[in-house]
Amino acid sequence: MTVQLQQLRYFLAVVETRHFTQAADILGVSQPTLSKQIHTLEASLGAPLFERMRGAVTLTVAGETLLPMAQRIVADADAAREAVQDIVGLRRGEVRLGATPSLCSSLVPAVLRTFRADHPGVTLHVSEGSSQDLNAGLLAHTLDLALIVAPEQGIDPALDATEVLRESLVVASVADGPPPTVGRQLELAELRHTPMVMFREGYDIREVTLHACERAGFTPKFAVEGGEMDAVLAFVEAGLGVALVPSMVLANRPLLRATPLAPPGMRRTIALAQRRAAVLPHAAAALRDVVLEHIASGRLPYGVRAL
Repeated sequence: MTVQLQQLRYFLAVVETRHFTQAADILGVSQPTLSKQIHTLEASLGAPLFERMRGAVTLTVAGETLLPMAQRIVADADAAREAVQDIVGLRRGEVRLGATPSLCSSLVPAVLRTFRADHPGVTLHVSEGSSQDLNAGLLAHTLDLALIVAPEQGIDPALDATEVLRESLVVASVADGPPPTVGRQLELAELRHTPMVMFREGYDIREVTLHACERAGFTPKFAVEGGEMDAVLAFVEAGLGVALVPSMVLANRPLLRATPLAPPGMRRTIALAQRRAAVLPHAAAALRDVVLEHIASGRLPYGVRAL
């Protein structure tokens, strides 16, 4: 026979009141039910726990020995239940989100503001990186969710992704310099002799840019290469060259000019990814809902549309 948590609660109630009937009233059970549970507990332990006297009860040596352990067990059980309820109720917990730099500087802050207002007790961890790095974080279980660029060749089969956004790429150039084209839109081939600021290897837009230039019949001339989003934009602001970037990152960059590409233009698809068949923690599932609701609301940066 095993000791049950409920039996320990009954035991502690009797210890507190020193009376079976009063303990039963407090617990909301009948006195015979309480007595039966105490007898079962005593049988499981192999020793009487109470000296029963008319009108009151006292602890035996076995009862005195059990008391501190029963108090600790019940307290730990209550703490465990409260901790789980806090997680389920999103009163506390944590969620780990990854996103590309363009989304970290545009979409993600608005999403996190909404989530934080509803769940102030949940700790947010945000990782900024390339889609390759974010995929690795998901597979390594260091991220719960990630907003990644959906690759043309398809996502890793160990991951599950929902396409949520499509963003346009534009040519960024310094605003007080000559425009990169005489027209309103730019043919990519016009950049054949224009110095370009290029992202580091492994960065999503680098490969997209190189492939697009190759299809346009030229190899781009690099002025600077090796940076990430903030560095690339700063290099363009310094007049070192132009760069192909998501339109959304230029929203708060008054020193930069955005020139759209001529049709069909260049676009990339953003997907919300997680590990396949994984059960998301409650906080991560709630954040996923907020991301999808924010996108569905249409409150999106310029050049971005929901799918």
